[in-house]
Amino acid sequence: MSLLLWAAGGYHLLFAVWTNCWPSHFFDWVGLEQPNHPGLWRSVGVVSGVLGVGLCIAAKDPIARWSIVLLGFLKFTVVTYTISSAVYDGTLPAKVLWILAVDDGIWIFPFMSLLWACIHAHAGVPPSRAVPLTIAEAAAHYKLSTGETLAEASQSRLLTLVFLRHFGCTFTRQILRGLEGIQEEARMHGAELVLVHMLQGGKETEYLGEGSGVTRIADPRCELYRAFGLGKGGFLELFGPHVWWRGALAIFQGCGVGHLAGDGLQMPGAFLFREGEIISTQRAHSASDLPNLPELFRDLSVAPIHEPVSA
Repeated sequence: MSLLLWAAGGYHLLFAVWTNCWPSHFFDWVGLEQPNHPGLWRSVGVVSGVLGVGLCIAAKDPIARWSIVLLGFLKFTVVTYTISSAVYDGTLPAKVLWILAVDDGIWIFPFMSLLWACIHAHAGVPPSRAVPLTIAEAAAHYKLSTGETLAEASQSRLLTLVFLRHFGCTFTRQILRGLEGIQEEARMHGAELVLVHMLQGGKETEYLGEGSGVTRIADPRCELYRAFGLGKGGFLELFGPHVWWRGALAIFQGCGVGHLAGDGLQMPGAFLFREGEIISTQRAHSASDLPNLPELFRDLSVAPIHEPVSA
């Protein structure tokens, strides 16, 4: 990672020297008229040089100085889009693309990979065990907010386990907004709703609000998530187009976005758990997947319980 930033920083410093010492070379090569104000072109070089210095500084610790890496990635992406659009419209000659490829294009995907490593380092919670707990081990170890272990609770009743993403996620906020409906759906099938979250026990009440009375399990190291087969999301699972689209809809509906409160990479899911065994699963395929309880109960022989309506 450091070598990549040294290379990118060195290139931008050389670009700054080129544009300031020989400002007419670029325009002569691509066949464009000399600018009326060459100082503007030199200023572009100065900005490139400043970015180069920043990238060289970031090379000493890319993970800690991720904001400089992000700045470089945004510069490469915006310039690539802007120049490519100008070439497509015929405003600039196609020969400009050669400079664009070296100046910006070749850096986009390496910097994207570097940013992904930064996200893993800052947003993820590393596993505390080399081998995940088995379902039996996890059920015996983790306790509900009622004081029972997961294994004990599952012996007496059917549990609907909903594993949440971090509390700042707009999709978690969407779930909490409809929590009453989810509880009612579980109750209609004779099940108890249990929320599994990634905060230390007690801190979740700040986010649950009126729903703080719901049964819950604290799993700050995400080991219960791992035991139930829920891993970390990949780039498309967390940031794919459908995630952006559903996220925009959720925000538009007023769910909003909060600060990171938990593992930002952890994927969600929903399970039916009874007598120490998983009897129905619904692992999310993307961060935007919400629990679908009617689908979760579909294959079970648990008929919905309908309360009589008084006249």
